[in-house]
Amino acid sequence: MELDSGKLRDAAVSRSTIPVMPTLARSPFPLAIITDFGYRDHYAGAIKGVIASIAPGAAVIDITHGIPAQSVVAGAIALRETWRYFPARTVFLAVVDPGVGTARAPIAIETRAGARFVGPDNGLLWLAANQAGIKRIVKLTSPRHRRTNVSATFHGRDVFAPAAAYLWRGASISALGPALRSIVQLDLPRPVDSARELRGEVIYVDGFGNLVSNIDRRTAEQFGARFRHKSLSVRIKRGAAMRLVDAYGDAPKGAPLAIFGSFGLLEVAVRDGNAAAHFAAGPGSSVSLVAAAGRA
Repeated sequence: MELDSGKLRDAAVSRSTIPVMPTLARSPFPLAIITDFGYRDHYAGAIKGVIASIAPGAAVIDITHGIPAQSVVAGAIALRETWRYFPARTVFLAVVDPGVGTARAPIAIETRAGARFVGPDNGLLWLAANQAGIKRIVKLTSPRHRRTNVSATFHGRDVFAPAAAYLWRGASISALGPALRSIVQLDLPRPVDSARELRGEVIYVDGFGNLVSNIDRRTAEQFGARFRHKSLSVRIKRGAAMRLVDAYGDAPKGAPLAIFGSFGLLEVAVRDGNAAAHFAAGPGSSVSLVAAAGRA
C-alpha cells in the first residue's frame, strides 16, 4: 500500500494551522483579598505587586476593597459571609487596620476547615476564623517572611501581603512567628426579646443601601412562634410598620420592605431604592420585629 505524500503534506499543514492553547498551571486554591483601601489609590495594587513577586503563580481574587474606611465590623462581616464559598486551604488576606503601627499584633490563623487568614489582630478575622474552627494562631514576626523595610503605616504591603504569599507558596504557618493562645474577639450585638418586640440593630449597610440587622431567621422564627395567630411587622427607628416579603420584587416600586437576605439576617430595603438614604439610617439604628397587639 502506497501513501500519498501530497495528502500527508496537506494533513500536516492543516494540523499546523490549528492553534494550540497553552496548558495553564492551575493552583489548587486562590489567595483572596479584602480591604478598606478603596479603588482610587495605589494601595491595593501595591499589595498585589508584593504577592506577585513572592508567589507569581497565585490566583489572586479581590473579594472587595470597598469596605467602609476603618470599619472593622463591616470587614469582619464581609469576610464571614465569604470564606466558606472558597476552596479549602484558600489564603485570605484581610486588611482593615485603623490601629496600624500600634501594639496590635499582626497574625495568621490556620483553621480546621483548611482556610488560612492573615491580618491584624483587631477582631477583623474573628467571625470567619471562629466559624472555620481555629486550629493555630501565630504572630507575624519572622524577618524572612516580611519586607526588609516595614512602614509604620502600611503593614498590608510590608507584613501581611508577604506572609499571605509565603503561606500560599507552602510555608508552614509556624515559620511565620511564635504561637499565640488567643486573639481579639469581635462580639456583635444580640437582639433583645421583650413581650411583643424583638429589638435588634443595623450592623451592616451594603452597596445598595440595604440595612442588614443582627436578627437572624432562627431567632425571628422562635419569636414568631409565640404569636402564631398574630401578624408580625418590622419597624426601623420606630417608624411605620413594614411587611415581610420573600423577594424585593414583592413590594411596589419605591416602597420600604423587610426581608431575610443572603446573609440569613433580617434586612430593611427599599424596592429600587436606597434604604440607608430613605431612613437616614446606618449601623446602630434600631430594627424591630413586632407582634400585633392583642391576646397571644
